[in-house]
Amino acid sequence: MSPPLSNKRIVLALVLLAIVGGACVTLGFWQLERAKQRQAIAADIESGRHATPINLNASVAQQSGFKNWTPARAQGRWRGEFSVLLDNRNLAARPGLWLATPLELDDGRAVLVLRGWLARPIGDQRAPVVDTPGQRQDIQGELTQHVPRLFELWTSGTVTSSALRFGTQTRSNEAAKRIDTGQLPRLQNLSLEQLSQQTGLNLIPVVLLQTGASNDGLIRTWPEPSVDADKNVGYAMQWFGFATICLIALMVLVWRQRRNR
Repeated sequence: MSPPLSNKRIVLALVLLAIVGGACVTLGFWQLERAKQRQAIAADIESGRHATPINLNASVAQQSGFKNWTPARAQGRWRGEFSVLLDNRNLAARPGLWLATPLELDDGRAVLVLRGWLARPIGDQRAPVVDTPGQRQDIQGELTQHVPRLFELWTSGTVTSSALRFGTQTRSNEAAKRIDTGQLPRLQNLSLEQLSQQTGLNLIPVVLLQTGASNDGLIRTWPEPSVDADKNVGYAMQWFGFATICLIALMVLVWRQRRNR
């Protein structure tokens, strides 16, 4: 029979088991809360995509209170001279960029359209030239309140928000109805307010993620938030299991100590 533990060691073991068990319970409930949040996000996506489609050419009053992921369409003409590349937007582990171009509506307002993904040129590769027709376009997509942001600790090798400028070469490309992406300003993040100030466009406070087919060579696969709530529930069960082990160990320790008295 093993010698009985000293009172100090018993108290220390009980305290440690209680702390570890309590931490495991806390982490378990935190994972359940994360699962609820992901379920709510999934419900919002489902609700938005089943909402009544919005025509952005309609009155502003019809655009209030929209949900993210709501289907929408807009008719107007590209303002290719104000196009911007959004950097570090990977797709399937491939480095790339998003092309964003304002679409000027019939009434003079404009909406920023995220047109799609293109691979980042590497080495001597030539930046792609994207067709941007000059005639009136009918663009379909889904709405979001702002351009999806990336964490930005610093800006290096890209145009900063305060330095966003559009050169004359970009405007000459617009006349040819083709955008040379190698000549575009490149940013990590972009706000509608910033773009409106630099271009003078009256931008609607929404962003349209284009989903309709087009012959511009861009890939329109947009990231979605993770909604795998089952994974969080599984993690929660693991933490509760660890807490149960701590409780059993604590009870065994108390029982052995009483038996040895």
